[in-house]
Amino acid sequence: MDNDALERERGITIRAKHCTVEWDGYLINIIDTPGHADFSGEVERVLGVVDSVLLLVDANEGPMPQTRYVLMRALRLGLRPIVVVNKADRPNADPSGALDKTFDLFVELGADNEQLDFPVLYGSGLEGWIVKDLDEYRREEHEREEHLRDGGGLSPALRAELAAAGMADLFATIIAEVPPPRVDRAALFLMQVSTLAWSDYVGRIGCGRVLQGRLSVGDELQRIMTRRAVAVEAARVTHLWVTRGLENREVDEVAAGDIVWLAGPGDVAIGDTLAAPELDPAAVALPPLEIEEPTVSMFFLVNDGPFAGQDGKAATLRQIKDRLAREARVNVALRVEDLGRPDGVKVSGRGELHLAILIEEMRREGFELCVSRPEVITRDDADGTLLEPMEQLIIDVPDEYQGTVIQELSLRKGELVAVEGTPAGLVRLEFTVPTRGLIGYRSGFLTETRGLGIMSSRFTGYGPWRGELRGRERGSLVSQADGEAATYALENLQQRATLFVRPMDRVYEGMIVGENARRGDMLCNPTKRKQLGNYRSSTKDIDAGLKAPRPLTLDSALEWIADDELVEVTPDTVRVRKHILSTEQRKKREKRAPAGEPSVSCA
Repeated sequence: MDNDALERERGITIRAKHCTVEWDGYLINIIDTPGHADFSGEVERVLGVVDSVLLLVDANEGPMPQTRYVLMRALRLGLRPIVVVNKADRPNADPSGALDKTFDLFVELGADNEQLDFPVLYGSGLEGWIVKDLDEYRREEHEREEHLRDGGGLSPALRAELAAAGMADLFATIIAEVPPPRVDRAALFLMQVSTLAWSDYVGRIGCGRVLQGRLSVGDELQRIMTRRAVAVEAARVTHLWVTRGLENREVDEVAAGDIVWLAGPGDVAIGDTLAAPELDPAAVALPPLEIEEPTVSMFFLVNDGPFAGQDGKAATLRQIKDRLAREARVNVALRVEDLGRPDGVKVSGRGELHLAILIEEMRREGFELCVSRPEVITRDDADGTLLEPMEQLIIDVPDEYQGTVIQELSLRKGELVAVEGTPAGLVRLEFTVPTRGLIGYRSGFLTETRGLGIMSSRFTGYGPWRGELRGRERGSLVSQADGEAATYALENLQQRATLFVRPMDRVYEGMIVGENARRGDMLCNPTKRKQLGNYRSSTKDIDAGLKAPRPLTLDSALEWIADDELVEVTPDTVRVRKHILSTEQRKKREKRAPAGEPSVSCA
């Protein structure tokens, strides 16, 4: 169901997807929700629309932090989950162990007896099968292997049996275990908006499940707003859509139980109640849905660099504001603040990934812009205590690297909560750590664990401020010249820094071309070439021993930059640069407000 190119590249679900399946005379609505903690608010709203949940658990890793969060919300709403143990075909899979951990998680989260008696299915999304009895499927696999070993090939009967299995057990379990929606189609129309979309032709579109009654195109209804105070606005339905398969189909009428997309009310918002005009607004108004508050912010700035407009369209501040305003219409967790800066606006979201996805989407649309380092959003409690966002961090790492990980996270104000072994021979570490302590940690974590570590986190709430964090251990290699990077200069610089550029890459003054091996920034001239005389060969440096530069992605650049640096994002390139490009102006500013380590320069 992840049909967006960005979702397929990252391997995550960014926005909830809805599909319908017609099976054995039944119409089954299935909604795929995001799994990452930055999109948890959409999960909460979707849970209010469904009758049950399919809890997907990895047969090797067991429940992960995001699994805990989704399950907790589902249990609180009284839903009875169906557990699907996925990747049961993997060599190191331990379906029984994963199921035991899942049961323990149910108990820990306070599930009642009915919820603890959950149905279990085993499957492989890659191979496209789900079965109730995994041992029976393994016997079929063994029979097939024996038949192939005898040289007879796959028997037609067994081929037909395996082909018929498919997802039949999944749909049969849903029909048997999930109660049908309790609806009254004869009553007057009532629904609550849980998701938003936008169309340039019809405006804002609301999505939700029809709780009772019927609705046709052209019918009048009342929009009841309950976020601050009950307010009523009259509206008329102009378009109705339902999902059939993976595609939206426009219809003339919908009835109770349908999940519908609706256009008509101009400024429909999350949590609004849509009702027939005959109903009393005070009596039928539904409680407002919770909209998650942002925890991380950054500035979106106009690209004022020398290369502006060469890769994409040089966006003005007005164009950036218009694009963000369109996003804010449907992305309810996003906040856009105009602080009066002539070069940019402040954008806040649920996390670093939430904002990085938005930047990547704008980049693919052809925008050029600069973004600042992510900063956490703090608040004060009733007693005046400073609070900051906190996260639960789960790390799976080989035993020989756990000491390094614990030491680094303790320096980032993390607290170790639990340690346990895993069937794969790894050690699972659980921490509580400030959100700001995780900014810039992922790249260092992969280096410390030689790429063998796995980390996942989720936002858990606000906690007391844990003190100042140390700054970045290494400084920047800052260009003080414009031109093309030369092999001669880069060969000398790579002895004292990790490079971000290759020979012949264009650079400009203030652009960061590498990471210094020591604290503090180092000025350099990456365009310097060897002065050749009549006794030197012009081909002498062709085989210079240059190491491959470190590739910069949007995520790694956002994690790496310091407070006085920006990420320059274009459709073709990601660069890092100083906020103030001029070397002389930066020196003057440092003299007026000295802070941090002194800069050094080299030719």
